[in-house]
Amino acid sequence: MRRGVAAVALPLVLLVGCSDAAGSGAPEATSQASSPTGAGPSPSAPVLPSPTERDDLADLAEQAASEAAQRPGPRIPPAEAPVLGADVSWPQCPRGLGIPEKRTLGAPMPVPEARFVVIGLTNGPGFYPNPCLAEQVAWVRDRRLMASAYAVASYPDDATLAQHGGTGPYDGSSRLGALQNTGYQQALFNVGSMRRAGLETPIVWIDVEPVPDFEWSGDLTANAAVVDGVARGYVDAGYTIGVYSTPALWAGVVGGFELGVPEWRAAGQTSRAEAESRCGADWVIQGGDGVLGQWVEQARDQNITCGDVHLDLGAWFHQY
Repeated sequence: MRRGVAAVALPLVLLVGCSDAAGSGAPEATSQASSPTGAGPSPSAPVLPSPTERDDLADLAEQAASEAAQRPGPRIPPAEAPVLGADVSWPQCPRGLGIPEKRTLGAPMPVPEARFVVIGLTNGPGFYPNPCLAEQVAWVRDRRLMASAYAVASYPDDATLAQHGGTGPYDGSSRLGALQNTGYQQALFNVGSMRRAGLETPIVWIDVEPVPDFEWSGDLTANAAVVDGVARGYVDAGYTIGVYSTPALWAGVVGGFELGVPEWRAAGQTSRAEAESRCGADWVIQGGDGVLGQWVEQARDQNITCGDVHLDLGAWFHQY
């Protein structure tokens, strides 16, 4: 199975076409969100990374994967069969916390059979932390479960773009560069949240889907610039990256933009069998291999490892 992230910061070239899929409790992406103030039209010829710059990023990606595999922690022995897990985030926090648009729900934590938990870092959009992240990390640690992390990527409003667009590895004087820098700073914000909470993980999954109340722009190239910056931020911080989405939701946000990284594929309100079926080639989101399949059951997001992932769990999880 390919685990590298060598395609980080690919040129922002959008391809025509999309696929159909249902997200985890999310509606189909049937229309584009309206462009927020200041989004403007997409430039016809965005500035692309040079071949040398892409090679440098590929080297960084390989280094990040190698370092992640060597991080301290108990060795995770291979399992005999696919492994059941779960994901949690702000909805599982005690009721009444969080930002007004995303008040926490007190939703149930994972079923006792879950052996891993993917913990969400945000309270919905970027730059808003999960209000009970440390408590959820402690919950996982106390039960000696495996853990990893995910974070929602989102489009910045004008004030956020002005604050972060000039800081990062990209040319902030261009519109796309400012969006990439803002995505990069989203990632670093989440890395800070993760480290303060004591969350250990070899990988961060980038959640790309519509974000109610914090809509993406109608410009797919601009949206892809944000995701591109987010991806590089995690890689530069030393993490492997993957993508959480569905083919339809991904295409609705960033069109044909591809990172070529591992995939966590959502099957919505279906079944374990359907989630396992999405591990195959029919459900590729952006050119990567399937690592996890997710479905909703018992009012919980449940997950199953794909293929032979259960033989190399340490590549994807930290064991507490």
